Amino acid sequence: MAGQRVAAVAELVENQATRVVLDGVPIAVVKDSSGAVHAIGDTCTHGEISLSEGFVEDETLECWAHGSQFSLVTGKPLNLPAYEPVPVFPVEIIDGDVFIDPSAPKVNK
Repeated sequence: MAGQRVAAVAELVENQATRVVLDGVPIAVVKDSSGAVHAIGDTCTHGEISLSEGFVEDETLECWAHGSQFSLVTGKPLNLPAYEPVPVFPVEIIDGDVFIDPSAPKVNK
């Protein structure tokens, strides 16, 4: 994977999203309660709101503005008003550092 380093895993706060911008792409990076690290598009598909300002619970990230929840695993919205998924980016952990490839998003329809 040709990813970019974004942080050390130890720097990420559990159940809190961190916004990064890689090659102009806004990404929300989340370490969930199991310790898994996820990277999804940081823009809510319902209202152009930064998801990293939202709330993390289990494997979901909730938009603070309208309450749409997105799966950290698939990027799919789990409730309305959002109905379009956000992209999911490949994450690789190397020697305790998080690497994300912004050029290889996966969008699950």
